[in-house]
Amino acid sequence: MIIYQNSVTGFQNDVDNNSIADKIEQNFIEKVGHTVSPSEKRSWNNSLYRMGTIVRLSKIPDTCWILIEYNIPSTSKRIDFLVCGQDKNKNKNFIIVELKQWEKATRTDMPFLVNTFIHGNYHDVTHPSYQAYSYKHFLCDMSTAVYEKNLHPYSCAYLHNYKVSKKEPLLDKQYAEFYTDTPMFFQNDASKLERYFYEHVGQGNGKGIADDFEDSKIKPSKKFIEYVSELFQNNPAYILLDEQVIAYAKIMKYACASDQRMTILVNGGPGTGKSVVAMNVFVDLLKTGKNVQFVAPNSSFKSAMIDVLAWHRVEAKNRLTKIFSGSTKFYEAPPLSYDVLIVDEAHRLKAKGTYMYKGDSQAEDVIKASRVNVFFIDDEQMIRPNDEGSMDYVEAVAQKNHSEVIKVHLNAQFRCSGADGFVSWVEHTLQIRDTANFDGWDKKSFEFKIMDTPQELERYIYKKQCNGDTARIVAGFAWPWTAAKNGNPDAEVADVTIPKYGYARPWNSRHDQYTWAIDETKSHQIGCIHTSQGLEFDYIGVILGKDIYYDPANHTVNGDYANYYDKTGKVGLKNKPDELSRYIKNIYRVLMTRGIKGCAIFCCDKNMQAYMKERLKTVESNTLRLLTYNDHKAS
Repeated sequence: MIIYQNSVTGFQNDVDNNSIADKIEQNFIEKVGHTVSPSEKRSWNNSLYRMGTIVRLSKIPDTCWILIEYNIPSTSKRIDFLVCGQDKNKNKNFIIVELKQWEKATRTDMPFLVNTFIHGNYHDVTHPSYQAYSYKHFLCDMSTAVYEKNLHPYSCAYLHNYKVSKKEPLLDKQYAEFYTDTPMFFQNDASKLERYFYEHVGQGNGKGIADDFEDSKIKPSKKFIEYVSELFQNNPAYILLDEQVIAYAKIMKYACASDQRMTILVNGGPGTGKSVVAMNVFVDLLKTGKNVQFVAPNSSFKSAMIDVLAWHRVEAKNRLTKIFSGSTKFYEAPPLSYDVLIVDEAHRLKAKGTYMYKGDSQAEDVIKASRVNVFFIDDEQMIRPNDEGSMDYVEAVAQKNHSEVIKVHLNAQFRCSGADGFVSWVEHTLQIRDTANFDGWDKKSFEFKIMDTPQELERYIYKKQCNGDTARIVAGFAWPWTAAKNGNPDAEVADVTIPKYGYARPWNSRHDQYTWAIDETKSHQIGCIHTSQGLEFDYIGVILGKDIYYDPANHTVNGDYANYYDKTGKVGLKNKPDELSRYIKNIYRVLMTRGIKGCAIFCCDKNMQAYMKERLKTVESNTLRLLTYNDHKAS
C-alpha cells in the first residue's frame, strides 16, 4: 500500500504549499481507516520539507516518481520515502530513504542497535543504515515487483538535524557492514544526497516502477527459497522419525492437493516432535513456490527456531525473519493473502485485549488470512486465561469461516529419551490427568532427581554444562520480577530468592531475553515459562516455587494465588482456584518436560517436596521389581 505518490513537480508543489502533511494524513485515513498522531504529522512536515529541497536541487526530472509511507505488503513496516527512476544505463532503480530527526546517538554493545532520545526518553533502536538496509533486502527476497520486474534497489538514511562528531558513534566499525552498503547523509551532506539521487534515478521514467510497487505481492523469491533450503538441508535438528514422517506426509498431502480452504489441527504433547514436523512442512511448502509464513506466538521460541535453522549465523538469522513472524500481525491482513500459514505452539495464540494486540482473535486472524492453515497444539500447554488456541476453539473458528477441518495426531515421545512414561508420570503426579503409565518409566532412558537444596540443583546443572550438555534452570512465577525501569533491564536484581537456603538468582535478562537459552554468559539466570516454552535442553533444572503446594490432608496438588506473580496469568482467577491451579500445573508440566536426557527439581513447599519424593519411590520400586523379574526370567 502506498499512502502518497506523486511526480517530482507534484510533490514539490505540495511541499511548497505546506499541504504535504495534510494530504498524507487524509490518504492515511482513507486507506488505513484511522488518523495519525500529531508527532508523526510534525515529523512529515519537518522531514519532507528537507526532502523537497533535496529533490529540487538534485535536478532529477519530473518523470521520476515519489512514494511516501510505502507499507510493505503483509507487514507493519512503512518506508518513509522512496524515489523511482532510471539511471544512465536505463536500469530501473528505486532508492529507499530512511528519514530521522535525531540530533545525536550513542553506540550499544549490540551489532544492529544504537541508543537515542525518542518518545520522551532514551531507547535502544535500530541503526538508521541497518533499518533501510533491511527494508531493501526484504524487498529483494520477498517482493514480486523486485525480482520479477528486474528492479534495482538502493538504500540510504538522511539525518537532516544530525551534526557529525569527531568520533561519530553511528560510524563505529561495528556498524560498517550496513553504512558501507547503505550510506548515511547528515546535516551537512545535502549536496552528497542530491548527487546520490541523480546518479541512480537521474534519467526519470519512474511511474512504471511505482506502478510495479502498487501491484506487488509478497512471496519468497526462488533464490531466497534455495537459500533457506540450503540452510535446512542436513540440519540434524530437523530429521523426521517414525510417526513424525506420517504426520508430515498427511499435512503435505492436504496442503498441496486442493484449492479449497482447509484447517489442519496437529495435536501432540511435549516431545512428540510438533516443531520438527512444522519446520519440515514449512520448508518443503516453500519449495513448491507457495506463499508461506511460519508463525510463533512465543517470541523466545521463534528466535530459537531461527537460530537453529541459521546455524547461529547473524546474516542468515536476519534473512529468515522475513518468513518467521509473531501472531499479532494478521488482524489487518487481506483475506486469503497467504497460501499457507503454519502456527507452532498454537495453544499460546491470544484473545482480544492481550498486550498490544488490536484484533479479536489471533486464531481467527490466521484462518481468515490463509487458504490453508496448520495449527500445532497441546491443550495442556495453555498457561494463561487469554490463551485461546485449544483444539476445540480453533476447530469451531475454522467451521465458522467455512474451512474444512483435518485432524492429525502425534503420540510418540521423542524428547525425554523416548520416556513416554516420564511425561505421563509428571501429568499424573501433578494431578493434571490420570494416565496409564503413572507408576513410572525406564530410569535408564531418562534421569530424574529431586534435590534437597537449590544449590544442589544448581551444581547438578552446572556439572552437565561442564560436560558439554545444554542445561538451564527454570522456575515458576513464584517471585516478583523487578521492572527494567527500577534498575533491572539486564538481570541486575536477584529476584528469585529462597532465604532458608541463602539462595538468590536473577530472572533471565530483559535486555536480550531471547538469547537466554543459548548464551553461555546467561547460564546463571533463571528462565521462565515464556523464555523456555517450545525449547528443549539436554538437561533441565526446575525450581517449584510456593505458587504450587501439596495439601496432605486432602491429597491434592494446588496453585496458590498469593504466591503466583504472573499478573497477566492470574487476571480474573482470584476466586477460581481450580482454574488457577490448572494453569500453574500446566506451567510446571511444560518446564519439567523440557529435558531430553534428564530433569532435576527442588520444591520450595516442604509438603510438595515430600510428596514428590514419595511418588519417586514408587518409580524406583517398580523399576527394581521389573529388573528383578527380568533377571529371574532370563535365568
